[in-house]
Amino acid sequence: MHLKAAILDWAGTVVDFGSRAPAIAMDAVFRGEGVPLRESVIRRYMGMAKREHVVAILSEPESAAAWRTAKDTNWSDGDVDRMMIALEPAMADAAETCADLIPGAMDAIETLRARGMRVGSTTGYTRTMMAGIVRAAANQGYRPDVVVCAGETAQGRPAPLMIWKCMVELGIWPASAAVVADDAPVGVLAGRHAGCWSVGLAGSGNGVGLTHDAFITLSRDEQKERMSGVAQEFLAAGADFVVTTLAELPAVVEEIEARLLRGESPGAQTGHVWF
Repeated sequence: MHLKAAILDWAGTVVDFGSRAPAIAMDAVFRGEGVPLRESVIRRYMGMAKREHVVAILSEPESAAAWRTAKDTNWSDGDVDRMMIALEPAMADAAETCADLIPGAMDAIETLRARGMRVGSTTGYTRTMMAGIVRAAANQGYRPDVVVCAGETAQGRPAPLMIWKCMVELGIWPASAAVVADDAPVGVLAGRHAGCWSVGLAGSGNGVGLTHDAFITLSRDEQKERMSGVAQEFLAAGADFVVTTLAELPAVVEEIEARLLRGESPGAQTGHVWF
C-alpha cells in the first residue's frame, strides 16, 4: 500500500507562519466588545471552527468574568452571533494579509504530487473567510484539489468529519492511505479520529506563534526549547510524527510508506519527534 493523499490545514501549516491571522482577528473582535484577552487564551482553542472557538473562549471562567465586568451580564448565543458577524470580515482581512506560503511548503507539496498523491485541505475558517486566502495561495502556486471549510460538516475538529469529507471528494480510501498535517493538536486529534496518519507541525504554527523572521533569529537550541512543549501536546493528541514545518513532510511520507510495507497502521507506535 502507498499513501494516496495528504490532507493539510491552512494557517500555520501551508500559509501564515505562526498562525498569526486568527489571533489578530479574534483579538480585534474581543477588544471591540470591551473584553481584551491574553493571546494564550485565544491560541488555546486554535484549529476549532471559529464559532466553536469563540464559545470555548467565553466558556472559560476568566473570560466569562471579564465579559460580566464589561457588560454587567453573562454572555449569550446572541452575543456570539453578533461577534461572528464582526469576525467574518476581520478574519478574512487578516487571513489575506497573512497569506504568504510558509517557506518550503510549496516544494514539499510538489514532491508529494510527484509521488502521485492528491492534496486536500481542511480549515477552521468559513468559506467566506477563506475566499481571499485561496486566491492569494493560488497566485503563489498552491491549489489544493479539495478545500473543506468550517460549517460544511455537522461538526468541526476534533471530529474527523472534515477529513472524511475531503477523502470522499478525493475518492481516497482506506483512511490509512492518507496523512494529515496540522499545526494545532485539535487538528492532529481529528486525524487520529479519522484513522489517518497524523503529523504535528511544531515550529510554524499556533504553539510557538512567531513569525518566520522571528523564529529563524532564534538559535537551534532556542527553537527546540520553544517547540518541546508543543511537541508533547501533539504526542498527547496522538501524532505519529512531530516535525518543525511542512518542508519535512516528504521525509515523513517515506517513513510512513516503509511502515505500510511492514503492515503497520496509524497510531501503532509511539509518536516520533523529528527535531
